Amino acid sequence: MAKEIRLTTPLTEEVISQLRAGDKVLITGYIYTARDAAHKRMTEAIAQGKPLPFDVKGQIIYYVGPTPPKPGEVIGSAGPTTSARMDRYVEHLLKLGLKGMIGKGYRQPFVKELLKKYKAVYFAAVGGVAALYREKIKSSEVIAYEDLGPEAVRKLYVVDFPVVVAYDIYGGDLFEEGRKKFAQLEI
Repeated sequence: MAKEIRLTTPLTEEVISQLRAGDKVLITGYIYTARDAAHKRMTEAIAQGKPLPFDVKGQIIYYVGPTPPKPGEVIGSAGPTTSARMDRYVEHLLKLGLKGMIGKGYRQPFVKELLKKYKAVYFAAVGGVAALYREKIKSSEVIAYEDLGPEAVRKLYVVDFPVVVAYDIYGGDLFEEGRKKFAQLEI
């Protein structure tokens, strides 16, 4: 049975082990943003033995490229981007202790296996509610790759940021469970 859980970052294996696909989660603490171009640069840095812009151990990366903020706002529109584009970079970061990713949509099957192997979770965020997510972001600071504009790496402070556990460390898959339930409906 899915439950609602409040988490504070950084995440630990103990916390991760309690999460199941379908759990509603409210995240408070620091999370980091990165999309395709930033992931490519971080992967290249790892391959070259260079430091990353932040210590990924226990952290969550949010796949988002926010729009510029309007005057008086912390951040602009901040809805999730499609996660599958980051799949090829995932293992490099999981090896270093990344514990969570937030995005939208399915991941390739090998990502579920990597999450089990490295004890990390994939959180699904809802597309189309960027204004809600913007309200949950209390601070935003570009910390790396400023030349990438919206795809720069940012350090965000969030309060009660709403997500759902899509893939857990036990192989639980919210998308698959949803497909099975839908298939049982008589339409």
